Amino acid sequence: MDVQLAGDLNGIEAAIEIRKEFPRLPTIFYSIQDDDEYFRDFRRSGILSHYAYVRKSNYLLPQMIVPLILDAISGRSVIDPEIEIRVQEVRQKDEQSPMAMLETNEKIVARMLGEGMTNEQIASKLGFKDKRTISRTNGQIYAAWGLNTNTTDEKIARTRAAIIARTDRMMQWNDQGLAFVLDERGDWQAWEGE
Repeated sequence: MDVQLAGDLNGIEAAIEIRKEFPRLPTIFYSIQDDDEYFRDFRRSGILSHYAYVRKSNYLLPQMIVPLILDAISGRSVIDPEIEIRVQEVRQKDEQSPMAMLETNEKIVARMLGEGMTNEQIASKLGFKDKRTISRTNGQIYAAWGLNTNTTDEKIARTRAAIIARTDRMMQWNDQGLAFVLDERGDWQAWEGE
């Protein structure tokens, strides 16, 4: 199964649908793609089967595919180590995403904050008559992202929340107002802007 397909479903989503009717159908995935979204789909799919990955070719050579097919038919599951590394990199990136810390309605509001919308505009777009509903949601976002742990006023917290939403990176600010971002290793590094 190629990972990139024409149509509404990619290869991983198509395999999930096929396996609803044929749960034990061996599947071998291959792709020249290196898109994070494919790795997210693969991780979420729960499919324990082969994922052969060819970076610089549009086809799998017979000497590559035949052993994978034989293993899949016999029930063995192998994930290419390179693919496992990329799946884990994407998982770690997603877990470090500040949006992962929010509830669904908070994510929607945070994205609108990142677009520079006012509470009135957000309330109107979401169908609320009272902007105080959005103010309460903002407070929940600030709490989840640690923006209300000091005497920072609401305007500064809102600005910082908008920056976090726009960059999709967890950030914190020191007493001098300097921003730091969480890197891939989980360490705080000075933010140089993006």
